[in-house]
Amino acid sequence: MNDTPGVTEPAIGAPEADGVVVQGTGGVWEVRTDDARSVSASLRGRLKHEAHGALKLAVGDRVTVVRDRSEGAAWSITRIHTRRSKLARRAPGGARGERVVVANLDQVLAVFAAARPEPHPRMLDRFLVIAEANGLAARIVVNKCDLVPPAAARALFAEQEAAGYPVHYTSVVTGEGVDELRAELAGRSSALSGPSGVGKSSLMNTLFPGLDLRTAAISESVNKGRHTTVGAVLHPLPGGGFLADTPGLREVGLWGIEARDIPACFPEFRRLLDRCRFADCTHTVEPGCAIRDAVASGAVARGRYASYVKLRDELQGVA
Repeated sequence: MNDTPGVTEPAIGAPEADGVVVQGTGGVWEVRTDDARSVSASLRGRLKHEAHGALKLAVGDRVTVVRDRSEGAAWSITRIHTRRSKLARRAPGGARGERVVVANLDQVLAVFAAARPEPHPRMLDRFLVIAEANGLAARIVVNKCDLVPPAAARALFAEQEAAGYPVHYTSVVTGEGVDELRAELAGRSSALSGPSGVGKSSLMNTLFPGLDLRTAAISESVNKGRHTTVGAVLHPLPGGGFLADTPGLREVGLWGIEARDIPACFPEFRRLLDRCRFADCTHTVEPGCAIRDAVASGAVARGRYASYVKLRDELQGVA
Protein backbone atom coordinates (compact mmCIF):
# COMPACT_ATOMS: atom_id res chain seq x y z
CA MET A 1 0.00 0.00 0.00
CA ASN A 2 1.55 3.30 -1.09
CA ASP A 3 1.09 6.24 1.29
CA THR A 4 2.78 8.90 -0.85
CA PRO A 5 0.28 11.72 -1.57
CA GLY A 6 -0.77 11.93 -5.19
CA VAL A 7 0.92 8.67 -6.17
CA THR A 8 -1.17 5.91 -7.73
CA GLU A 9 0.26 2.43 -8.00
CA PRO A 10 -0.36 0.56 -11.27
CA ALA A 11 -2.25 -2.71 -11.25
CA ILE A 12 -0.47 -5.87 -10.16
CA GLY A 13 -0.72 -7.12 -13.72
CA ALA A 14 1.69 -4.45 -14.99
CA PRO A 15 5.07 -5.67 -13.66
CA GLU A 16 7.32 -3.40 -15.77
CA ALA A 17 7.07 0.08 -17.26
CA ASP A 18 9.15 2.92 -18.66
CA GLY A 19 8.69 6.44 -17.41
CA VAL A 20 10.21 9.73 -16.25
CA VAL A 21 11.51 10.61 -12.78
CA VAL A 22 9.48 13.62 -11.66
CA GLN A 23 10.89 14.06 -8.14
CA GLY A 24 12.90 12.31 -5.47
CA THR A 25 13.30 12.44 -1.72
CA GLY A 26 15.37 10.30 0.63
CA GLY A 27 16.17 7.63 -1.94
CA VAL A 28 12.54 7.24 -3.05
CA TRP A 29 11.80 8.47 -6.57
CA GLU A 30 8.41 9.27 -8.02
CA VAL A 31 8.16 8.00 -11.59
CA ARG A 32 5.44 8.94 -14.05
CA THR A 33 5.03 6.07 -16.48
CA ASP A 34 4.42 6.57 -20.18
CA ASP A 35 0.75 5.66 -19.69
CA ALA A 36 0.34 8.43 -17.08
CA ARG A 37 0.48 6.30 -13.92
CA SER A 38 2.66 7.19 -10.92
CA VAL A 39 4.78 4.88 -8.78
CA SER A 40 7.23 5.31 -5.92
CA ALA A 41 10.43 3.41 -6.66
CA SER A 42 13.93 2.95 -5.30
CA LEU A 43 17.17 2.05 -7.04
CA ARG A 44 17.84 -1.66 -7.21
CA GLY A 45 21.10 -3.54 -6.64
CA ARG A 46 23.82 -2.49 -9.06
CA LEU A 47 22.19 0.86 -9.81
CA LYS A 48 22.02 1.67 -6.09
CA HIS A 49 25.71 0.91 -5.73
CA GLU A 50 26.64 2.95 -8.81
CA ALA A 51 24.56 5.88 -7.57
CA HIS A 52 27.24 6.41 -4.93
CA GLY A 53 29.86 6.67 -7.68
CA ALA A 54 29.76 8.27 -11.11
CA LEU A 55 26.14 7.48 -11.88
CA LYS A 56 23.67 9.94 -10.35
CA LEU A 57 19.94 9.63 -10.95
CA ALA A 58 18.28 12.97 -11.57
CA VAL A 59 14.82 14.39 -12.06
CA GLY A 60 13.97 14.13 -15.75
CA ASP A 61 15.81 10.85 -16.29
CA ARG A 62 13.94 8.17 -18.21
CA VAL A 63 13.95 4.89 -16.32
CA THR A 64 12.51 1.39 -16.31
CA VAL A 65 10.65 0.32 -13.17
CA VAL A 66 9.77 -3.22 -12.15
CA ARG A 67 7.34 -4.47 -9.49
CA ASP A 68 8.99 -6.95 -7.13
CA ARG A 69 6.26 -9.14 -5.65
CA SER A 70 8.75 -10.77 -3.30
CA GLU A 71 9.24 -7.35 -1.67
CA GLY A 72 5.60 -6.67 -0.94
CA ALA A 73 4.82 -5.48 -4.47
CA ALA A 74 7.34 -2.61 -4.15
CA TRP A 75 8.69 -0.94 -7.27
CA SER A 76 12.38 -0.76 -8.19
CA ILE A 77 14.28 1.22 -10.81
CA THR A 78 16.23 -1.33 -12.85
CA ARG A 79 17.50 0.82 -15.72
CA ILE A 80 18.46 4.45 -16.26
CA HIS A 81 18.14 5.30 -19.93
CA THR A 82 20.75 7.32 -21.81
CA ARG A 83 20.27 11.06 -21.38
CA ARG A 84 19.81 13.25 -24.44
CA SER A 85 20.59 16.45 -22.51
CA LYS A 86 21.05 17.83 -19.02
CA LEU A 87 21.13 21.08 -17.09
CA ALA A 88 24.16 20.78 -14.81
CA ARG A 89 26.18 23.09 -12.63
CA ARG A 90 29.00 22.76 -10.13
CA ALA A 91 27.95 21.16 -6.86
CA PRO A 92 27.20 23.99 -4.40
CA GLY A 93 28.84 24.79 -1.09
CA GLY A 94 32.41 24.03 -2.15
CA ALA A 95 31.69 20.39 -2.97
CA ARG A 96 33.49 18.82 -5.93
CA GLY A 97 31.77 17.48 -9.02
CA GLU A 98 28.66 18.36 -10.95
CA ARG A 99 25.06 18.62 -9.86
CA VAL A 100 22.57 17.59 -12.54
CA VAL A 101 19.59 19.84 -11.91
CA VAL A 102 17.27 18.32 -14.53
CA ALA A 103 17.88 15.77 -17.31
CA ASN A 104 16.43 15.45 -20.82
CA LEU A 105 15.40 19.06 -21.33
CA ASP A 106 14.52 20.82 -24.57
CA GLN A 107 15.06 24.31 -23.20
CA VAL A 108 15.83 26.29 -20.08
CA LEU A 109 14.11 29.52 -19.07
CA ALA A 110 16.24 31.86 -16.98
CA VAL A 111 13.79 33.79 -14.83
CA PHE A 112 14.77 37.11 -13.26
CA ALA A 113 12.62 39.79 -11.67
CA ALA A 114 12.34 43.33 -12.96
CA ALA A 115 12.56 44.37 -9.28
CA ARG A 116 12.41 42.85 -5.78
CA PRO A 117 14.92 41.28 -5.90
CA GLU A 118 17.16 43.58 -7.94
CA PRO A 119 18.14 41.90 -11.22
CA HIS A 120 21.78 41.16 -11.97
CA PRO A 121 22.65 40.89 -15.69
CA ARG A 122 26.03 39.32 -14.95
CA MET A 123 24.37 36.48 -13.02
CA LEU A 124 22.04 35.99 -15.99
CA ASP A 125 25.11 35.66 -18.22
CA ARG A 126 26.26 32.80 -15.97
CA PHE A 127 22.93 31.03 -16.43
CA LEU A 128 23.14 31.50 -20.19
CA VAL A 129 26.69 30.16 -20.37
CA ILE A 130 25.65 27.07 -18.40
CA ALA A 131 22.77 26.51 -20.84
CA GLU A 132 25.07 26.97 -23.85
CA ALA A 133 27.70 24.63 -22.39
CA ASN A 134 24.99 22.00 -21.91
CA GLY A 135 23.75 22.46 -25.49
CA LEU A 136 20.36 23.75 -24.36
CA ALA A 137 18.26 26.44 -26.00
CA ALA A 138 17.70 29.31 -23.58
CA ARG A 139 14.99 31.91 -23.10
CA ILE A 140 14.94 34.83 -20.70
CA VAL A 141 11.89 35.66 -18.62
CA VAL A 142 11.72 39.10 -16.99
CA ASN A 143 9.03 38.62 -14.37
CA LYS A 144 7.26 41.14 -12.08
CA CYS A 145 7.11 43.65 -14.91
CA ASP A 146 4.24 45.40 -13.13
CA LEU A 147 6.79 46.81 -10.65
CA VAL A 148 8.68 49.01 -13.14
CA PRO A 149 7.81 51.11 -16.23
CA PRO A 150 7.78 49.11 -19.51
CA ALA A 151 10.84 50.90 -20.89
CA ALA A 152 12.79 50.13 -17.73
CA ALA A 153 11.89 46.43 -17.91
CA ARG A 154 13.02 46.22 -21.52
CA ALA A 155 16.30 47.94 -20.77
CA LEU A 156 17.30 45.45 -18.06
CA PHE A 157 18.51 42.68 -20.32
CA ALA A 158 18.82 44.54 -23.63
CA GLU A 159 22.39 43.24 -24.03
CA GLN A 160 21.26 39.62 -23.87
CA GLU A 161 18.35 40.28 -26.23
CA ALA A 162 20.78 41.89 -28.70
CA ALA A 163 22.90 38.73 -28.47
CA GLY A 164 19.95 36.78 -29.85
CA TYR A 165 18.16 35.39 -26.80
CA PRO A 166 14.33 35.51 -26.83
CA VAL A 167 13.07 37.64 -23.94
CA HIS A 168 9.60 37.32 -22.40
CA TYR A 169 8.20 40.10 -20.20
CA THR A 170 5.68 38.72 -17.71
CA SER A 171 3.55 39.67 -14.73
CA VAL A 172 1.31 37.39 -12.71
CA VAL A 173 -0.53 40.52 -11.51
CA THR A 174 -1.50 41.90 -14.93
CA GLY A 175 -1.20 38.73 -16.99
CA GLU A 176 1.32 40.35 -19.32
CA GLY A 177 3.16 37.85 -21.50
CA VAL A 178 1.63 34.77 -19.87
CA ASP A 179 -0.21 33.43 -22.93
CA GLU A 180 2.83 33.90 -25.17
CA LEU A 181 5.11 32.10 -22.73
CA ARG A 182 2.62 29.26 -22.27
CA ALA A 183 2.67 28.67 -26.04
CA GLU A 184 6.47 28.28 -25.96
CA LEU A 185 6.22 25.60 -23.28
CA ALA A 186 3.58 23.43 -24.95
CA GLY A 187 4.82 19.96 -25.89
CA ARG A 188 8.36 20.61 -24.67
CA SER A 189 10.40 19.64 -21.64
CA SER A 190 11.45 22.91 -20.04
CA ALA A 191 13.01 24.11 -16.80
CA LEU A 192 12.52 27.41 -15.03
CA SER A 193 15.70 28.39 -13.27
CA GLY A 194 16.94 31.54 -11.62
CA PRO A 195 17.62 33.22 -8.28
CA SER A 196 15.29 32.89 -5.31
CA GLY A 197 12.40 35.30 -5.03
CA VAL A 198 11.89 36.09 -8.70
CA GLY A 199 8.44 34.48 -8.73
CA LYS A 200 9.06 31.20 -10.54
CA SER A 201 6.46 29.25 -8.58
CA SER A 202 3.87 32.03 -8.87
CA LEU A 203 4.53 32.24 -12.58
CA MET A 204 4.07 28.49 -12.97
CA ASN A 205 0.79 28.64 -11.03
CA THR A 206 -0.41 31.36 -13.39
CA LEU A 207 0.74 29.54 -16.52
CA PHE A 208 -0.87 26.28 -15.46
CA PRO A 209 -3.62 26.72 -12.82
CA GLY A 210 -3.93 23.62 -10.67
CA LEU A 211 -0.24 23.15 -9.94
CA ASP A 212 -0.71 24.95 -6.61
CA LEU A 213 3.01 25.39 -6.04
CA ARG A 214 4.07 26.83 -2.70
CA THR A 215 5.24 30.43 -2.81
CA ALA A 216 6.90 32.73 -0.30
CA ALA A 217 7.25 36.46 0.23
CA ILE A 218 10.46 38.40 -0.36
CA SER A 219 12.53 39.07 2.74
CA GLU A 220 12.59 42.85 3.01
CA SER A 221 15.72 42.82 5.18
CA VAL A 222 17.96 41.19 2.60
CA ASN A 223 15.90 41.64 -0.58
CA LYS A 224 16.35 37.94 -1.34
CA GLY A 225 13.70 35.32 -1.77
CA ARG A 226 13.09 32.53 0.66
CA HIS A 227 13.56 29.12 -0.90
CA THR A 228 10.21 27.47 -1.63
CA THR A 229 11.51 24.52 -3.70
CA VAL A 230 13.93 22.06 -2.10
CA GLY A 231 14.71 20.00 -5.19
CA ALA A 232 13.74 20.04 -8.83
CA VAL A 233 10.19 18.84 -9.50
CA LEU A 234 8.97 17.91 -12.97
CA HIS A 235 5.31 18.72 -13.67
CA PRO A 236 3.41 17.10 -16.58
CA LEU A 237 1.68 19.73 -18.71
CA PRO A 238 -1.81 19.57 -20.19
CA GLY A 239 -1.50 18.38 -23.76
CA GLY A 240 2.04 17.04 -23.37
CA GLY A 241 5.44 18.20 -22.21
CA PHE A 242 6.94 18.82 -18.79
CA LEU A 243 7.88 21.90 -16.81
CA ALA A 244 10.50 21.70 -14.07
CA ASP A 245 10.47 24.00 -11.09
CA THR A 246 14.03 24.21 -9.77
CA PRO A 247 15.43 25.45 -6.45
CA GLY A 248 16.39 29.11 -6.29
CA LEU A 249 20.09 29.28 -6.99
CA ARG A 250 22.16 31.69 -4.95
CA GLU A 251 25.39 30.06 -6.13
CA VAL A 252 25.79 29.42 -9.84
CA GLY A 253 29.00 27.49 -10.47
CA LEU A 254 30.33 26.43 -13.84
CA TRP A 255 31.19 22.75 -14.26
CA GLY A 256 32.74 20.80 -17.13
CA ILE A 257 33.73 23.96 -19.02
CA GLU A 258 37.30 24.90 -19.91
CA ALA A 259 38.39 28.52 -20.18
CA ARG A 260 39.04 28.01 -23.89
CA ASP A 261 35.40 26.93 -24.36
CA ILE A 262 33.86 30.09 -22.88
CA PRO A 263 33.96 32.24 -26.08
CA ALA A 264 31.79 29.71 -27.93
CA CYS A 265 29.19 30.02 -25.14
CA PHE A 266 28.52 33.64 -26.16
CA PRO A 267 26.41 33.60 -29.37
CA GLU A 268 27.55 37.08 -30.43
CA PHE A 269 31.18 35.95 -30.18
CA ARG A 270 30.83 32.81 -32.28
CA ARG A 271 30.63 34.49 -35.69
CA LEU A 272 33.83 36.43 -34.88
CA LEU A 273 36.04 33.64 -33.55
CA ASP A 274 37.70 32.83 -36.88
CA ARG A 275 38.50 36.49 -37.59
CA CYS A 276 41.11 36.97 -34.86
CA ARG A 277 44.75 37.33 -35.91
CA PHE A 278 45.86 34.48 -33.65
CA ALA A 279 44.23 31.05 -33.62
CA ASP A 280 44.79 30.75 -29.85
CA CYS A 281 43.49 34.25 -29.10
CA THR A 282 42.21 34.64 -25.54
CA HIS A 283 40.27 37.78 -26.55
CA THR A 284 41.74 39.71 -23.63
CA VAL A 285 45.07 41.32 -24.62
CA GLU A 286 46.03 40.18 -28.12
CA PRO A 287 46.26 42.64 -31.03
CA GLY A 288 44.02 41.95 -34.00
CA CYS A 289 41.28 40.40 -31.81
CA ALA A 290 37.95 40.57 -33.64
CA ILE A 291 35.98 40.36 -30.39
CA ARG A 292 37.83 43.22 -28.71
CA ASP A 293 37.41 45.28 -31.89
CA ALA A 294 33.67 44.53 -31.83
CA VAL A 295 33.47 45.67 -28.21
CA ALA A 296 35.28 48.90 -29.08
CA SER A 297 32.90 49.58 -31.98
CA GLY A 298 29.78 48.77 -29.93
CA ALA A 299 28.89 45.69 -31.96
CA VAL A 300 29.38 43.56 -28.83
CA ALA A 301 28.06 44.89 -25.50
CA ARG A 302 30.69 45.87 -22.95
CA GLY A 303 28.71 44.23 -20.15
CA ARG A 304 28.61 40.89 -21.93
CA TYR A 305 32.34 41.12 -22.63
CA ALA A 306 32.94 41.89 -18.94
CA SER A 307 31.03 38.70 -18.07
CA TYR A 308 33.24 36.73 -20.45
CA VAL A 309 36.44 38.04 -18.87
CA LYS A 310 35.18 37.38 -15.35
CA LEU A 311 34.08 33.82 -16.13
CA ARG A 312 37.33 33.09 -17.97
CA ASP A 313 39.38 34.39 -15.04
CA GLU A 314 37.28 32.33 -12.64
CA LEU A 315 37.94 29.12 -14.56
CA GLN A 316 41.65 29.90 -14.65
CA GLY A 317 41.74 30.64 -10.95
CA VAL A 318 42.67 34.29 -11.40
CA ALA A 319 41.88 36.36 -8.33
